[in-house]
Amino acid sequence: MVQVAFRMDDDFAGTDEDPAAEISRLEAQIERLGAVAESCRKVILAAKVAIAVGALVLLVTVAGLINVDQIVAFGAAAVILGGIVAAGSNSRTLSEATANMRTAEARRAELIGALPFSAVIEETKH
Repeated sequence: MVQVAFRMDDDFAGTDEDPAAEISRLEAQIERLGAVAESCRKVILAAKVAIAVGALVLLVTVAGLINVDQIVAFGAAAVILGGIVAAGSNSRTLSEATANMRTAEARRAELIGALPFSAVIEETKH
């Protein structure tokens, strides 16, 4: 399971730091949250594949199309349950990371919108 290592209110939110520094901090936070979200998506996909493979093996075993050991059927059931757990926990983490990313993006847009136009031009020249 991938866990979100930080939250919006854990960092420097609400402090009186320089808007440019806070924008940079928010951009770094958005990148970290994006990496967490991508990792969760990969785990969810792998869990769905595991569920599908486990269900197929269990179905073939129960239908009697292939004569396999009972251990294989129990293993397939365990893979299905493990896939469900992994997909569920990572989907929760994904939704939290996405919500935190949207909050950070909104705050970044708010800070950028509050900057004087000349400050934005100066930042792009460097």
